[in-house]
This record gives sequence, structure tokens and C-alpha cells, in this order.
Amino acid sequence: MDQRPANALGDFLRGQRARVSPREAGLPSVGDRRVAGLRREEVAVLAGVSADYYTRLEQGRERSPSAQVVDALCTALRLGADARAHAFRLAGLAPSTPGAVENVSPELRQMMDAFPHAAAYITNPAFRVLAANPTAAALIAPIQGPEGILGSIFLSPAARDYYVNWDDVAQAAVHALRLSAGFVPQHPEVTDLVTLLHAESDAFRRIWDDHTVSGLALTRKTIRHPLVGVMDLNYQTFDIRSAPGQQLTAVTAQAGSDGAERLALLATASTRRAEHV
Repeated sequence: MDQRPANALGDFLRGQRARVSPREAGLPSVGDRRVAGLRREEVAVLAGVSADYYTRLEQGRERSPSAQVVDALCTALRLGADARAHAFRLAGLAPSTPGAVENVSPELRQMMDAFPHAAAYITNPAFRVLAANPTAAALIAPIQGPEGILGSIFLSPAARDYYVNWDDVAQAAVHALRLSAGFVPQHPEVTDLVTLLHAESDAFRRIWDDHTVSGLALTRKTIRHPLVGVMDLNYQTFDIRSAPGQQLTAVTAQAGSDGAERLALLATASTRRAEHV
């Protein structure tokens, strides 16, 4: 059964086309242009397909392009690795994750607890926290809500104060959510979260509708925590191969920095609280 949204590939191609200038694509820019980015005809020429075929792809009237066509379109639109893989999934040419695993294995929990001065947590495709060590639980407590970490970025009143670099954090999160949605099509929690945020947040809607796709890897966030103050932190995110759809995020600070001292203080306080529960 095809679970792809009706015109997911066409919407994605249109969004990416608007992001590429003629100069970036190696084309001359002559006269006034009424469209942002490339015209459909220009993408078709660069990809070696007819303008009519490409138009049908964007409009959703053609939904089964070959791998060669998708590869050519990705090259024409100058897509990076994450966006290229996403395009193949939207075209039904790459296997999606069969189903997200929600249970966290005992081995992963043990590994997270072995990080005494680092925060570590595991999320599902909708970026809801499934498990966290005491330091992570204390770190995210000020903004953790029923919508999960990503939902709280846009819906929690405290989020803009908590994330000093909120704009960067919000953009990276939405781009990762779009990538996650491609891995697990029609995941009910992802679908519900996108629907909610699209209706409730202008900022989310603006970022989501630009169709940018990028996975989380190493990101830097400046956190203003109500208990220990401001910390510059490194967030490293890993896919968990044994549990499709899950990601492990480890949070550290540069050795010797104020952030490292404050994160260690938070870790100590959270461990003591856990011991007395």
C-alpha cells in the first residue's frame, strides 16, 4: 500500500526549485524573473527531461519517476546528501523504516546512565523523549511538555528564553522533523505533531513550508537554564540501528568551560535528587 502523501515529491521539488538561483545552477540570468529560483523549464533542461514531464511531476500527475530521473533532478537542484535521500524516499525508490520502535533496550539505558557528566536521551521520530539519564532529565525539564522536545520549541512559553539561539534551534529541528517524516511515512505521532504545529505556530509553518531537509548531527545550542544559568553545549545525535526511528542525543560542554562546570553542577544535583527518590 502506498502511504506517501498525494503530492509529497512534487511539493518537495517545487520548494527546492525556489531555492536555487540561475547563477548557482550555471545558467545566465537574463531580464526580469517572476519566480523565485529556477523555472520549471530550466530544471527540466538541467535534468535532461521534457518540460511537460517535469511539470507533471511537480503537479502530482506523474508519481513514478525512475531512479535515473530522480538522481538527475537532485543534481540539477544541487541537493545535499540528506535532501537527495529524502527525494528518493518520496519517489518510492528507497526503503522507508518499516515501523518505529518505541521501547528502549536495557543496554541503551545502561549506556546513558554511564555518562556521569553528560546528558543523554533517546527520542522517537516525533522527537518525544523515550528515555533520559538524570542529567538530561534535569536539562530539558524547563521546556519538556506533552508535545515533546520539538513541539515545546514552538509551543512552550519558556522556549525562547531557554534557547538563547532559538532561531537556529527551531530551524534545525523542523528540517530534521521533515527528514524523520520521510523515514517513517504516516507515523501517527509525527503526522499529529505537524498538523498541530502547522495550525498553531506561524514560525513552524514558515520553516516547514520551505521543504528543507537536514538531519541532526552535531549542533551547538546556548541554553539559559533556570537552575545553573547560561551554557554553551554541543548536541551530538546518532541513529540507533537496533531500534529504527530512535535517536540517541548526547549533550556535552567544552572541557574547562563555564558550561562544563555548570553542566557538571546540574548533573550532581540531578543525581542526588534521583538517589533520594
